[in-house]
Amino acid sequence: MDWKVPLADMNFSGEEEAAALDVVQSRWLTMGARTQEFEAAFADFLGIRHALAVSNATAGLHLACAALGIGAGDEVIVPSLSFVATSNAVLYTGAEVRFADIQGPQDLTISPASIETQITPRTRAVMVMHYGGYPCQMPEVLEIARRHNLFVIEDAAHAPGASLNGRMLGTWGDAAVFSFFSNKNLATGEGGMVVTNNDEIAEKVRLMRSHGMTSLTWDRHKGHAYSYDVTTLGYNYRIDEIRSALGLVQLRKLPSGNARRREISEAYAAALADTSVIVPFREHRGESAYHIAPILLPEGADRKAFIDAMRQSRIQTSIHYPPIHQFRYYRSRSPKVSLPITENIASREVTLPLYPGMTDEMVTWVIDTVKQAAPKAA
Repeated sequence: MDWKVPLADMNFSGEEEAAALDVVQSRWLTMGARTQEFEAAFADFLGIRHALAVSNATAGLHLACAALGIGAGDEVIVPSLSFVATSNAVLYTGAEVRFADIQGPQDLTISPASIETQITPRTRAVMVMHYGGYPCQMPEVLEIARRHNLFVIEDAAHAPGASLNGRMLGTWGDAAVFSFFSNKNLATGEGGMVVTNNDEIAEKVRLMRSHGMTSLTWDRHKGHAYSYDVTTLGYNYRIDEIRSALGLVQLRKLPSGNARRREISEAYAAALADTSVIVPFREHRGESAYHIAPILLPEGADRKAFIDAMRQSRIQTSIHYPPIHQFRYYRSRSPKVSLPITENIASREVTLPLYPGMTDEMVTWVIDTVKQAAPKAA
């Protein structure tokens, strides 16, 4: 499809091309100086002790769970309104997930009250997901976790640069994970980052991301080691130097990119306020990263007809997300899960285009088309 306005687009330029070429010409492609520089820059950006680059955010979530000792017999509470990687990463450890509901039409993040109802003697952790880059209710989540002696993991895939009460998202929990997939605010194609202020968690992640080895090929190349031991069961979750180089450039662009995303999101909210659609997060907590632009159609609206109308105007839309607990695989594992708020909102959600390269004319085209395609207000 030749989209007039695609759903997302990368904020790339000649800087990324030069950075990638520089890596190729250096003749060192994996886990070297650029990865170390990217990790240090990302940690400094967040104001956190440790940032560990990995092959993707799913791998990072798996490592975060494993580093916290989560395994068979344990449970982790997660939102169902998320990408399936959020829950899959828990299952990789042998633990089980318990799904919590979300807040409501104006706040699509996990509900602290619902978290409370899902806690059992087997619960070890809560994994929140900052939907769309909008902060979860972290003080309330942390208070629940303290009372029940639970770990908190932040799925911050949508949230680089977002903050709450002046504190960056990703620094609230015991560990957090960011995604650098192609459609993310900071994009490297694949890639992710595990962050933590806990030295022990960081060391476990550092070992497990590369086969449990005590030294890397880069260490031996630089003469810092000549052999290695394997001290734990590990994985090949390493990032490569090209992606780290891209990440360094993208990190410098992130504040201005997020600012443009905010302008577009605010334009959508203002222009659609008098229509039948709901724009969530109109009065959100903290500072968002504005990763996606969700809207909710009225109850009973024909979502497919709306999406088709947008498509006819060459505007790409998406759905974030089909609830995880309703996928066939998860229904077979947990057939009795019922999340009425998640199910209602997910059936009405449509995601509009949002990326820094959108022109004002493109934004206006989207707004005008939504107004024409949406059911008329009562």
